[in-house]
Amino acid sequence: MANHHDTGYKELFSYPEFVQQLIEGFAPPELAALMDFATLKDHNGNYITPLFEERFEDAVWSVEVTWEGTTQRVYLYILLEFQSRVDYRMPLRMMHYTVCFYEHLIKTKVITPNEGLPPVLPIVLYNGSQRWSAPQDVYGMIAPEPPSFLGVYQPRLRYYLIDEGRYTEEELVAQGSVLSGVFSIENAKLSKETLQRAVDRIVAIIQADPNKERIDKVITRWLKRHLRRLGANIDLERLNSLVEDRDMFAENLDNWREQTLKEGLEKGRQEGLVGALRVQLGLKFGELPTWADDKLNAATDEQLNLWIARILTVDSLEALFAD
Repeated sequence: MANHHDTGYKELFSYPEFVQQLIEGFAPPELAALMDFATLKDHNGNYITPLFEERFEDAVWSVEVTWEGTTQRVYLYILLEFQSRVDYRMPLRMMHYTVCFYEHLIKTKVITPNEGLPPVLPIVLYNGSQRWSAPQDVYGMIAPEPPSFLGVYQPRLRYYLIDEGRYTEEELVAQGSVLSGVFSIENAKLSKETLQRAVDRIVAIIQADPNKERIDKVITRWLKRHLRRLGANIDLERLNSLVEDRDMFAENLDNWREQTLKEGLEKGRQEGLVGALRVQLGLKFGELPTWADDKLNAATDEQLNLWIARILTVDSLEALFAD
């Protein structure tokens, strides 16, 4: 996970309110109804996995769950998955991570094998552009499906998937939580208008939160990391509070929008000049050699205009491109 791990999300899920919002807003409601979120306890998820030769630091929490008159502590294993493509090894990875986690609990003497293993709810939080299509149970990777007399002996471990991109903006707005606003920002990508609406909504939610100063700082740090990851051309050094600096952020978005539009127009105009010149050269000199095509692709506006004016009087490509 080292190549895909997002430190901003890691920080978000180091706070119990965001774990609660994740479960209440995006996990099956029957699960959330059983959990006493006042008992949430953070556990350090830091393990070495020999199978995948990677170090991963995922959010691991435990919470008391009561059903049929019995109260038991359940571990929430939240795997943050930031890959552009679907990982079809995920069921195998999640089974391996869960086993490593159980080994960690035994090694640190949190439990003993004879006491039995505590329940684990494996959660994969995915924000890639492609919709998730990998199996959600390791049994689904076994092909062809074994006959019934072998099926009972096959490994089974199912994870719960939260695919951010599957939620519509209407569904996220209905949640009314800070985390749903974060998902809206993720889904906005580089759409400036959608991004501004999502930021305005999340600011309104933060302002109504009793811990608004702390939440504001956490979300502001997350947003700055998110925009840097997207390569947004925005002055982020002056953004210290999303609530207090909302107008400044909106102004930066407007400037970014105008600059992007200007760059797009300039790029389009230059591509048009290159295309027109390439057609004229083809008609006059035939198929262009690679070196001439490279010169066209690397040309400045000034060079392109010079060559367009010169093409009527030269009788060779060498003469056209001469300094």
